[in-house]
Amino acid sequence: MIAGQARKGSRIVDRPEFSTKFSPLTSRGDRSVAEAVARMKERNYGCIVITDEANRVEGIVTERDIMFKLVAQNGDPTKVLLSEIMTRELRVAKETDNVIDWLRIMSNERFRRLPVVDAEGRLQALLTQGDFVSYTWPDLLYQASGLAKATIFGQLQYIVISFVAALVAVVALLSWG
Repeated sequence: MIAGQARKGSRIVDRPEFSTKFSPLTSRGDRSVAEAVARMKERNYGCIVITDEANRVEGIVTERDIMFKLVAQNGDPTKVLLSEIMTRELRVAKETDNVIDWLRIMSNERFRRLPVVDAEGRLQALLTQGDFVSYTWPDLLYQASGLAKATIFGQLQYIVISFVAALVAVVALLSWG
């Protein structure tokens, strides 16, 4: 495989779960934090993606942003705008990117939410670390199964030798009797 080229089925867009993801919660940056929190509560979401009029990602506001940048500063959620507390420098994946690559990046860089965009940069989905784990779970089970088989077959010679030795011992005991 060429470096950077994704195996079939390992691209984000190729995963069966990708098409069934709920639409991300979005807003413009000129909305109040109070409005966003009400919408987040209504849908039980932990963040809201800030997009422009063409649905391109400008930032993200997470529960953590609200706690640290608003509540801890005694800000008024009815007056503070999302653009004032949003995280602007965020990583964004393309639909054709490799799932495992992003799982590794998210783990190494310690972030939990990843907006996924199409070729024109429009928001398509919002994936979490949990999504990536569920996407890779079947692959991990397959690898574990292969490892278990290899371990058993690698030890097969010892199992056969032990069985033959036990059989010889039983035959020897029966012949003495």
